[in-house]
Amino acid sequence: MSARDSIRIASSGHVAFAAAMIGLGVMGLVTGKFTQIWQPVPKWVPGQPGLAYLCALISLACGVGLLWQRSTSLASRVLFASLLVWLLVLRLPNLFYQKPLVLVAWTCGATAVMVAGAGVLFSWFADERERARLGLLTDGKGLRIARTLYGLSLIPFGLAHFMYVDATTVLIPNWLPSHTALAYLTGATFIAAGLAICANVLAPLAAALSALQMGLFSVIVWVPRMVAGNLNDFQRGEVISTFVLTAGAWMVTDSYRGSRAAEQPSSR
Repeated sequence: MSARDSIRIASSGHVAFAAAMIGLGVMGLVTGKFTQIWQPVPKWVPGQPGLAYLCALISLACGVGLLWQRSTSLASRVLFASLLVWLLVLRLPNLFYQKPLVLVAWTCGATAVMVAGAGVLFSWFADERERARLGLLTDGKGLRIARTLYGLSLIPFGLAHFMYVDATTVLIPNWLPSHTALAYLTGATFIAAGLAICANVLAPLAAALSALQMGLFSVIVWVPRMVAGNLNDFQRGEVISTFVLTAGAWMVTDSYRGSRAAEQPSSR
């Protein structure tokens, strides 16, 4: 197998992120609906059925493309551009006219996590011409922007735990003590991690702990409910969202370990 046809794996987060995109793409094509990463979609957006399939195709094609040496650069570029447009056009404007603000900011933050993860891959896999043309990707600027965007996204995640503490505590398993205190602690750690990443103070640790916290939420809250078959439609969507956000957070965490692996394709 030639180098250009080989599998390219830069990190464990890279695999998780690509797997999340593939899963979302398959779900979108099967259901014909927008999956969690693209929701909610404003009513004014035209051609939504066709757009839903387009988003699913982008997710699937880019997820697969991220794992192959020949297509990593193109896949990361298309995915990053698509998510960034979604964030700028269909998310950020909502902050100025929709309420409640915390929930709107949470939705923006969820999309921003994915933009940040895709931005890390774009920074790793962009070729020299792209780096020279964009400028932002030289001298680690692209990675710094992606990390800051991720840090900012964590703040509304934390605030939501304070504003909607009752909705948070009901999800905590009974075997854990002090549900209200745990909800506040989780919110506080998200905010602290976001500020640390933005200020670049203990940022690698903050990113790793925030990703771990998201992953533990899946293990402690969602997995037992899935095993018990105790999930409604909304909660099934939350399970998917948590996994996807964890993959994005994982990708940002890996960015602090350097991109040397991204430069060394692995063959299978």
